[in-house]
Amino acid sequence: MNTMGDWADLQEPGPATVVVNGVALGRGSRVRLRPLHRADIVDLTLVDRTAEVERVERDAEGRTYVVVMLDGDPGRDLGAMSQIGHRFFFTPEELEPLGEVSGGGPPGSRILVAGLGDTFLADCAFGPEVIDRMRQRHLPQGVHVVDFGIRMADLARSLQDDYDAAVLLSTASRGCVPGTLSVTEPGASEIEEAAAASGAPDSLRALALAHRLGTRCRRILLVDCAPVSSVNSGDNDVDTKMSTPVREALDDSVPLVESLLDELLAVRESKVGK
Repeated sequence: MNTMGDWADLQEPGPATVVVNGVALGRGSRVRLRPLHRADIVDLTLVDRTAEVERVERDAEGRTYVVVMLDGDPGRDLGAMSQIGHRFFFTPEELEPLGEVSGGGPPGSRILVAGLGDTFLADCAFGPEVIDRMRQRHLPQGVHVVDFGIRMADLARSLQDDYDAAVLLSTASRGCVPGTLSVTEPGASEIEEAAAASGAPDSLRALALAHRLGTRCRRILLVDCAPVSSVNSGDNDVDTKMSTPVREALDDSVPLVESLLDELLAVRESKVGK
């Protein structure tokens, strides 16, 4: 593994992919880490860990390194700060390709599944709870699940990255019965108008910020669950326990998100095949 002291030497972007054991590894590919030297505690702790490839880089002497992010690392999406201590540089020989899992997406496809909400505020924990469940599933290659919590600015910055699509999970009543799941794909004007309203859902406020910053994401779907009560209602007696309707909706939310991922990947695959 390349040390942090050599980071400054990685001045040039490398090729889009690098071939390891006959498998082309590029952004979104999943790998198992096999550090060769194991000279320090960092190498030892990374042995057999799984990770996602972020990019391929080349140093001043022409050596190729693969930059990876560890699976399950909550600090990988902390904006610029995530570059320190949350990105690791490996030579291609130190990586074992995991290949595409069942239902894997086409090469280069990247989809962000993001949970929004305060885990300490009852039904607002819906988004993070779904993310916890998604992390236990066998996800297609290129699907990136993140619990952003209340870090809407970090989500907005992530949407500036080159994701093909994003699925945002949060609570929003939309006048529905508590526990109702809804899927929408709002347009830019709708996002700005809704985000300006009092008590706008976290997902719409994050999207409004992303649009002002200049999102590159081609499609953004919102999966909302109607809460029993809104935290913006002015009630000082805040309940920290998730309501029964929303908790029961969690069982349906994971297959719903997986069906949306299948649809998004199928659209991407059809475009790649043309």
